[in-house]
Amino acid sequence: MKMFNGYERLPRNYSLLTDNYEHKMGQGYLLDGKKDEMAAFDVFFRRVPNKGGYAIMAGLDKVISYIENLHFGEKELRYFKRAGFKDEYIEYLKNFKFTGTIKAIPDGTPVFPNEPLITVVAPIIEAQIIETAILSLVNGAMEHATGARRIIEATPKGVGVMEFGSRRADGTEAAIDASLYGMMAGCVGTSNDLAADMVDKVGLGTMAHSDIESYPDELTAFKAFAKTYPENCILLVDTYDTLRSGIPNAIKTYKWMEENGIPTDHIGIRIDSGDLVYLSKEARKMLREAGFPQTKICLSNGLTAETIESYTAAGAEFDSLGVGDNISKPEGRMGCVYKEVALKSDGKWVPKIKLSEDAIKIVNPDIKTLYRAYDKDTGFAVADIMTREGEEIKNDDLIIVSPTDYLKRKRITDFEIVPLQQTIFEAGNLVFDDPDLDTTKAYCEAQMATIYPEVKRTTEPQTYHVSGTEEYVNFKNNLIQEHRALVLK
Repeated sequence: MKMFNGYERLPRNYSLLTDNYEHKMGQGYLLDGKKDEMAAFDVFFRRVPNKGGYAIMAGLDKVISYIENLHFGEKELRYFKRAGFKDEYIEYLKNFKFTGTIKAIPDGTPVFPNEPLITVVAPIIEAQIIETAILSLVNGAMEHATGARRIIEATPKGVGVMEFGSRRADGTEAAIDASLYGMMAGCVGTSNDLAADMVDKVGLGTMAHSDIESYPDELTAFKAFAKTYPENCILLVDTYDTLRSGIPNAIKTYKWMEENGIPTDHIGIRIDSGDLVYLSKEARKMLREAGFPQTKICLSNGLTAETIESYTAAGAEFDSLGVGDNISKPEGRMGCVYKEVALKSDGKWVPKIKLSEDAIKIVNPDIKTLYRAYDKDTGFAVADIMTREGEEIKNDDLIIVSPTDYLKRKRITDFEIVPLQQTIFEAGNLVFDDPDLDTTKAYCEAQMATIYPEVKRTTEPQTYHVSGTEEYVNFKNNLIQEHRALVLK
């Protein structure tokens, strides 16, 4: 199991983290003689949250921990006995070990709708009973990472974003996930000490209003804080009145530090309420006039990607941001799903497809290879391309087609392709070296640099091409027609 500085990534056995029907189907497969039948499932999402242009892959580290630790002990077996499951199925679970193959897009990769993030190929019972846990782990992680990255993309270069959202998270594990995946997506750090320690970092923070209120007056509180933390003296200036009290008292504190030989190289203020644009501009002016231009300004208070862009356009002064809710509890939900795409019968893979009157809900069938095509001149990603496994792509001239609308097609030339999925488990054995957070963070930054700015826009982003080759899309359309013909008989 993946360890983080001595901490288990998943501190409990999640073997029962399933919807009940998963095991009902599992028992049905067993009793019907289908135990060894191989199946393939894809994890994907249909729409980007918050009408965004991209999402960030996350949660693979937790999926790895889950699969490595997946077993059914005496406590779990007693549950199945109590729930009325048959002895044959309980005996099967007693000796359970995941034996399949899992391929996945690595954490930190920008990803897009309707492409396979994770592909599970395993005996059908094994593939079925891991569905709920995988979706739960990946959905939450991607929400945090995607929310954080939207914030970072909206923030001017050189301005650090700190994750402050633990107190608003939906539970303790969500608080840790928001911190870890927020940092993975680009945050400079987190206020959560546990999460920071898990990745061998130190929590970030300033002071609270209660600290100031515990002293007779604001100036006394500021001096006490400066005396204790001269190396990181960030003063919260909005407890009483930002411009008439907080900033003047901060200036008095900095002068007191100079008079007492305390360095003022690392001083700053945080503004947590009011008109942040106006207050930050006035604060900067006052601090400069007082002889403290080196003072860093941190803004917080319900910041979103949209407000950050608005504040920047209006000339707000800030060197760092503290963001909570919109990382730990983002409004947009991922909505990842887990759908069967192929079943092995008589030694041959048979593609499976779910039909719908809504084109976006028609599953992309069969075991696929997913590529990302990069323009050789610019280095930007131009499209993600699905093929049937084994199909070859020529790198010089290719027509790609939308899997949901075959009339939407595009010719791309002079590109290079890279497979997006990597093998994580093979025959039940972990074969992927899960990187540490700093490595994944650097990878995420590099990958985001390959995405066109138009796709990364906060509002009205350009739609990124998730396409198939002509061969793949024709195969999909033919399969659709075959199934519809059967229905109409």
